[in-house]
Amino acid sequence: MSLFIHPSADVSPDATIGEGTKIWHLVQVRAGATIGRECIFGRGVYVDTGVVIGNRVKVQNYVSIYDGVIIEDGVFVGPHVVFTNDKLPRAINPDGSLKDGEDWTISRTLIREGASLGANATIVCGITIGCWAMVGAGAVVTKDVPDYGLVVGNPARLIGYVSKSGERVPDGVDPATY
Repeated sequence: MSLFIHPSADVSPDATIGEGTKIWHLVQVRAGATIGRECIFGRGVYVDTGVVIGNRVKVQNYVSIYDGVIIEDGVFVGPHVVFTNDKLPRAINPDGSLKDGEDWTISRTLIREGASLGANATIVCGITIGCWAMVGAGAVVTKDVPDYGLVVGNPARLIGYVSKSGERVPDGVDPATY
């Protein structure tokens, strides 16, 4: 399996990208990003420096993944999902000077194995989304999501659990064995 990078993509030679990964139209991958094997990146995806992405991750069109985000193996990231990375973002300092790299405080965000993030979800920094969890389309996730948890809304709230196949699990049933 060979790596594919579309000619319109802007991929830094200082990024690490695994075999079999496909990077499509207008994707930007910055220096210092690490992408695993057999991933797919749709049109217009942005991958910032320092981002770590596992194997067999599918990132749909126009997703923005900023420094501080770690995505484990087998995660699905729906179209237009956005990750934040600073809890107190400002363009300028209190004295009016423009902020630079040393003025930002990056908060880490972890998306665990097999999780799915629905279209247009916003993932606020500093949280963990558990293994095989599912985030509904348009949700604004502001706190940790448990393994197999199903969250929806703004702010996102836990409404149940799903199996590894994504099916809703009946109340009282262990989603890991469903």
